[in-house]
Amino acid sequence: MNQKRSWFLPACLIAGFAFLYVPILSLVIFSFNASKLVTVWGGFSAKWYAELLGNSQILDAAWLSVRIAAINASLAVVLGTMVALVLTRLGPFRGRALLSGMATAPLVMPEVITGLSMLLLFVSLEQWFGWPQGRGVTTIVIAHATFSLAYVAVIVQSRLTQLDESIEEAALDLGARPAKVFFVITLPIIAPALISGWLLAFTLSLDDLVIASFTSGPGSTTLPMVIFSKVRLGVSPEINALATILIAIVAIAVVVAGYFMKRQESMRQRDIQRAIAANQ
Repeated sequence: MNQKRSWFLPACLIAGFAFLYVPILSLVIFSFNASKLVTVWGGFSAKWYAELLGNSQILDAAWLSVRIAAINASLAVVLGTMVALVLTRLGPFRGRALLSGMATAPLVMPEVITGLSMLLLFVSLEQWFGWPQGRGVTTIVIAHATFSLAYVAVIVQSRLTQLDESIEEAALDLGARPAKVFFVITLPIIAPALISGWLLAFTLSLDDLVIASFTSGPGSTTLPMVIFSKVRLGVSPEINALATILIAIVAIAVVVAGYFMKRQESMRQRDIQRAIAANQ
């Protein structure tokens, strides 16, 4: 039994990682393919990266997607944190179950339904109030923030439920105002959850195709929309090069965020040890 376990679990692990990352690895390898045929290896070349840098359509769409994703992530973190604070700090109140359900509904709502409902909302607002005038960056950001804040709220809420409230209560007893307690004590402790929520919201927005297709207009074509339109005509090696660059950016962002989160956790543990030693 022990021998079976010794090879079975590693084999499952290897098979799982291979299923996830072999397609990505093949994409990265073929981004350096000299041939125009994606599935035929024609030698090593980086010419598709050079051609990608000269493709203004893809570069403009990529820059637009990055701007939308950054604005969406920041807005989702603010709104999601507010929802999480209400659900964890106000205690039982009338409408709490309704608020919790509305906050988590976008997690299970099909993207087609969300995109269509947001489109109808924007059309109605434009008819009634004259805003927003057409569909563009503003409507995409609002639509993305609508479902992104749900993910942030869940992440931050789980962190706040694990937070020892006696620390905040001690600060309040010592005369600190609630706002100062939040910015000096609560916010640094939940910072890793905020960073994780920001990165998740950024990734979801950068990757979204369905909702952006419903809420975008002329001049606001995002990168997934450009890639989808090009892939329908056949996969180009430039798309492989673009995907490789995105993979590298995401990997670097994850490593940097992990480093800062680990560093902050180490500093927090060191401060706790110092406080314990001082009391002894």
